[in-house]
Amino acid sequence: MFEPPLALASLSGEADADWARAGADYAGAAFLGGIALDADSRAAAREMVADRDRNEFLPADPLAFVDAQLAALEDVPIRPGFNVRSATPEPVVDAARICRDRGAVLEINAHCRQDELCAVGCGETLLRDADRLAAYVARAAGTGAVVGVKVRAEIPGVDLPALATALEDAGASFLHVDAMDTESTIADVVAATDLYVIANNGVRGDETVREYAAHGADAVSVGRPSDDPAVLERVSEAVERRLDPDRTA
Repeated sequence: MFEPPLALASLSGEADADWARAGADYAGAAFLGGIALDADSRAAAREMVADRDRNEFLPADPLAFVDAQLAALEDVPIRPGFNVRSATPEPVVDAARICRDRGAVLEINAHCRQDELCAVGCGETLLRDADRLAAYVARAAGTGAVVGVKVRAEIPGVDLPALATALEDAGASFLHVDAMDTESTIADVVAATDLYVIANNGVRGDETVREYAAHGADAVSVGRPSDDPAVLERVSEAVERRLDPDRTA
């Protein structure tokens, strides 16, 4: 799916084309965003900015922003993706078409746990509603785009391997798993599906890369330190040692 099998994970209000360009010497993929696409998710993002002093991407036209950011990476040797949030499926389908046409992948956000996003049906709320999430995937994948989902482990009532199977059946190509404190959940997902599995959480060097590789991850991703060249170099070297390129081609 991408090589080397190291991704830069989205950071709200920070993960843009310039950020991806800066990490391209180390990573094979970069997930820009997250970006709120529809009216309800954008209202939630504005509320988080006002009440929590968070950084959020809130351009006047989010789809035009997705297109422009991906266009800015056409000359960069990295596979781009866009992490998207929406309380309704239609804008996700529109974003999928843009990603398809730009050679990028679409990542549906079923990961964020902020109350404002969950209240409008995004993030973890979507993760808890397997049928609705699978419908998002099916509609987005129906455009011909490469579609995946960012998820979080350790959510009560969510059987992640079963959900992964449902998403694979719906047309997903990859699952980006924030393992939280349960790294072995990666092995459970790998055993349940043929999805390309990207392991996230605490990836800082050889120890974490080795553990995720042992659980069968196809790739790893770096979140908060993704703008730190020292961390990226250390993780890149570990990925070269621990993740067999033949498995991730």
